[in-house]
Amino acid sequence: MSARRARAGTRPRARPPAPKPGAAPVTVPVPPRRLWAMLLWGGGGLLLAAALSWAIAAGLHWRAATELAAASARAGFAARQVQVEGHRNQDRLSIYAAALDSPTDALLSLDLAAIRARVEALPWVESAMVSRRWPDTLVVRVTEREPLALWQHNGRFQVIDAEGAPLPVADPAAMRHLPLVVGAGANREAAALLAMLRREPAFAEATRAAILVGERRWDLRLRTGETLSLPEGPEAARALRRLAVLERQTPVRGQGFLRLDLRVPDRLVIRLSPDAQARARERLREEARQRAAEERQRPVPQAPASGPAPVPVGPAAAVTA
Repeated sequence: MSARRARAGTRPRARPPAPKPGAAPVTVPVPPRRLWAMLLWGGGGLLLAAALSWAIAAGLHWRAATELAAASARAGFAARQVQVEGHRNQDRLSIYAAALDSPTDALLSLDLAAIRARVEALPWVESAMVSRRWPDTLVVRVTEREPLALWQHNGRFQVIDAEGAPLPVADPAAMRHLPLVVGAGANREAAALLAMLRREPAFAEATRAAILVGERRWDLRLRTGETLSLPEGPEAARALRRLAVLERQTPVRGQGFLRLDLRVPDRLVIRLSPDAQARARERLREEARQRAAEERQRPVPQAPASGPAPVPVGPAAAVTA
């Protein structure tokens, strides 16, 4: 037949145009059966949550609402798992206990606000977020309190956070790498002090302990043996800055000073230790002995010899009669 068409001069039928290239198909990284199960569980959970909310809003008897939640739990919407995230120091089992301490395990009727309050009451937890993950998981995300410093007061050591609250550390000596603050009220002022020291890294590294005096001002015990007395209030940061500038020009640490007092504005008062005082006195005596020895070795000028006055010679010696 094609030969007859060719002889008859008929044209062959045109081919349909090729489809335009489009976006590549999207591949879901979940098996189709698993995806449908997730969609069904999620949709069912949303429907049950909507039904329970409608029942409560419509004034349905609480017992009927409870029975509806129990029916949802029997259908598989119960808290069978607790997923805990963000914890390091807080024991996982204590978070489980706080999350599951509810009169029901029905995921729909769990009081998330109450669970969050119980978790946030744990000693290491600063804040918590609680959510449902259908069909049977409760997710708890915690943010823990961070250790800031060691606090010594009345002979007792405690690890404190940025708010100054003690943390439940069984052995505070295990955290002796933390800065040490000493005295009544030092826990409440530690965060502000450490923020000031971070602006002067040389003195932050040189500070062995910080002592709050009278709950008003700080004395810094330096690793080189000096005590640095800071003034009260905002003037402390300015005084420490002036000393840091002076330190870059003339070293003041490690020179045998006992105290570097910055409490007087624009002035540095230095107190020597007993050893430094003895060394200073010995140095002054040695300098006095050296000056005396130099005086003895210096030649004494000779006085002119006595006798008749010299007779002038030459034209200037002529005498007019």
